[in-house]
Amino acid sequence: MDLTPYQIGPDDAALADLLTLMRDCFAYMEGRIAPPSSLGKVTQTSLQKTASEAEIWCIGTPPIACMILTPKRSCLYLGKICVAPTHQRLGLARHLIDHATDRARQLRLTTLELQTRVELVDNHATFKALGFSEHARTAHPGYDRPTSITMRKPVV
Repeated sequence: MDLTPYQIGPDDAALADLLTLMRDCFAYMEGRIAPPSSLGKVTQTSLQKTASEAEIWCIGTPPIACMILTPKRSCLYLGKICVAPTHQRLGLARHLIDHATDRARQLRLTTLELQTRVELVDNHATFKALGFSEHARTAHPGYDRPTSITMRKPVV
């Protein structure tokens, strides 16, 4: 299996498979996190818009792992990182993070940043093992407690 991440664009036929992958990967969160994941609002049309404004990177054909990279002023934001349940624990997330690190260097950004939900402690451990550390806790609108953890990793 080729583990090289490839970018998909707004007109790529793989967007339909990508949406299925994301829904499969995020399904376990339903009922576990509050508020619900924003993935419920993602459509193929919104993924096309995302692909025209940010970078969507995948591994596998059809995609078995993906992430969305969005350059910010001081960091590269990693969103919707997911690996198909059937392909977890094979190092695919590490390949994606390594690729994000390379992209950050190319863009002259010094930090990778992502957010994970407070309830998803397994994700916290995974991201820590990949070199991220907690930077902040934030609350979604209408919540009086933290709902998300912002994690960062320096690009070295």
